[in-house]
Amino acid sequence: MADNHFRPMPRIGDPAPDFTAVTTHSPAFRFSEWQGDSWVVFFSHPADFTPVCSTELVEFARRADEFARLNVKLIGLSVDSIHSHLAWIENLKQRLGVEINYPIIADLDTKVAQLYGMIHPGESSTVTVRAVFVIDPKRTIRAIIYYPLNVGRNVDEVLRLVRALQTADAYACATPVNWKPGEKVVVPPPKTVEEVQERLSHRGKDYEVVDFYLSFREQKVA
Repeated sequence: MADNHFRPMPRIGDPAPDFTAVTTHSPAFRFSEWQGDSWVVFFSHPADFTPVCSTELVEFARRADEFARLNVKLIGLSVDSIHSHLAWIENLKQRLGVEINYPIIADLDTKVAQLYGMIHPGESSTVTVRAVFVIDPKRTIRAIIYYPLNVGRNVDEVLRLVRALQTADAYACATPVNWKPGEKVVVPPPKTVEEVQERLSHRGKDYEVVDFYLSFREQKVA
């Protein structure tokens, strides 16, 4: 395992590494085939039958329809066995009344976790951190979030991030701090002297111009 720690970690803008694995939905799961033309939220959890991870898996399952409406598929991973995954899923269903309908990868040999840089030796050399990868339909990594072992993720933020990425793609804009669907978006800054003057003269009537480099506009959500 030690040699694999030197594998370059995937970065934003990199192609999402493809892989085959055993999951709760298939003993011969191929990531690229399963993804199809969907967005993907790919997340790791440190271990089965642990309290923080249990709350996360259940919350992702409860919010699965919200992700589906955004054309997003969910998939989880830990370095536990498929038998442990199946037992845990059944336990969560019995105890919390929630079915985990998305696949969970059983990564006993840590092959996929290493491929995606999910094991951070400074935090733990035996389990994954709480990683989140947002992957677009072209299989490009668009965002990465890491959480430590003792802090649960914010699923609202993961949804907000996906909506922001989709809105930026659809309308050639950016989103400002704390942006939420329905709020104003950021107009790309001007690229020529002429565009600077146009922006300063407020000729873009639909813009809220703070200065030539900072303007906002109303925008529909993608």
